[in-house]
Amino acid sequence: MATNHQFKRLNAGRDYIANNYQAQLSLAGIAKSANMSPYHFLRVFKDIYGETPNEFLIRLRVEQAKNMLITENFSVSEICEKVGYTSLGSFSSLFLKQVGVAPTLYRRKLWALSTEAYCFPSQAIPACYAYNFLGKLAN
Repeated sequence: MATNHQFKRLNAGRDYIANNYQAQLSLAGIAKSANMSPYHFLRVFKDIYGETPNEFLIRLRVEQAKNMLITENFSVSEICEKVGYTSLGSFSSLFLKQVGVAPTLYRRKLWALSTEAYCFPSQAIPACYAYNFLGKLAN
């Protein structure tokens, strides 16, 4: 179990990844932002969060790409670059592995559900989330 001080440093490293996900990141650079050695940061990060910093980075990039694929009119290549990948092939294979469908097919399927161009289809939003969100807006 991480101490409070270690947890704060881990959060600093995780925040660094989240704030710089579009850039080319290295484990050494991320660990430096948390004032930890790369090996120790990797080990403790995995223990606390259940995924490696690289797995977290991939998940974050794919989530951002999913959002951009359904709300923006950028090409898949442009989205690939905007979320930090230099290789369209690497991006597409990681997206397929994480989501289960290729980026273009993901976009096509979700846009087909929407009547408004470049708008997230309301049918794809879970009702429990929509009710919670709308309830907060009403307050």
